Amino acid sequence: MTNQSQAPTILPGEKIQNKTAIVETPKGTIRISLLPDDAPLAVSNFITLIEKKFYDGLTFHRVEPGFVIQGGDPNGDGTGGPGYTFKDEPIRQEYKRGIVAMANSGPNTNGSQFFIMLEDKPLPPNYTIFGEVTDGMNVVDQIQVGDQMMSVTIK
Repeated sequence: MTNQSQAPTILPGEKIQNKTAIVETPKGTIRISLLPDDAPLAVSNFITLIEKKFYDGLTFHRVEPGFVIQGGDPNGDGTGGPGYTFKDEPIRQEYKRGIVAMANSGPNTNGSQFFIMLEDKPLPPNYTIFGEVTDGMNVVDQIQVGDQMMSVTIK
């Protein structure tokens, strides 16, 4: 299932700069400002998957109160991905409330799953940070296991 030759490439600057992901859930809207200067590959991957409507209808399969919510798995159980993996990118900031990062199963195993920090936590720098919630943390706080991403778009 892992095939590096299918891994995403970095999109041109105009495709990744000043972009916001808009996640519509039954609880409300979450707006995520993407960070292409910190993680151009992860941002490019996220945008590419959004444009393919990969996330539409997927659920948040993991909720750890006071820690994270996690989604982006087509299997809905933490085992799935897009059919490829891509490399980690250097971590330039801390894992604070509202940070969005790639979930993975070890070094260089990023795919489609991501998590949103519910609180500031000192994590090891193993998870590529590629965005930050700019609006809708009240929605993030209400997400429960099984809540759906009805649609995810880029603006």
